[in-house]
Amino acid sequence: MTVTRLNPPDLFDSGPTGFSQIVLREAGGRRTIHLAGQVAWGPDRKIAGSGDLESQVVESLRNIERGLARGGAALDDVSAMRIYIVESHIGQHEAITRGLKAVFGDSPPAATWIGVPCLASGDFLVEIEPNPVEIPLPDRA
Repeated sequence: MTVTRLNPPDLFDSGPTGFSQIVLREAGGRRTIHLAGQVAWGPDRKIAGSGDLESQVVESLRNIERGLARGGAALDDVSAMRIYIVESHIGQHEAITRGLKAVFGDSPPAATWIGVPCLASGDFLVEIEPNPVEIPLPDRA
């Protein structure tokens, strides 16, 4: 079994904060991709869509997409996810739905929406955490 921890330049560097953005586990011809929960922060730690829940949903999902690509997977490989929504915005389900549909169209993964008092920064309205994604290892010919 091989474990690789990544903090790629297209996601914010979480290493100084004490966690990896991506952990790849390879064993038995399979790769499992574990992603940290993603928010609407760019690599420069600037918020995308300040105060705009729909924009933050979309940017969080784009960060998931970037992270999965680093492991050789895509958003279509996500089977389920947890969406943490700041309680002050939990009633804005239309904005969340629009953000999800903008990215997944009519083929979304399973999801659980969870209201939370706050997230790591007061600027964050949503954090999305995908279940681990498992894909076959690429052929190494």
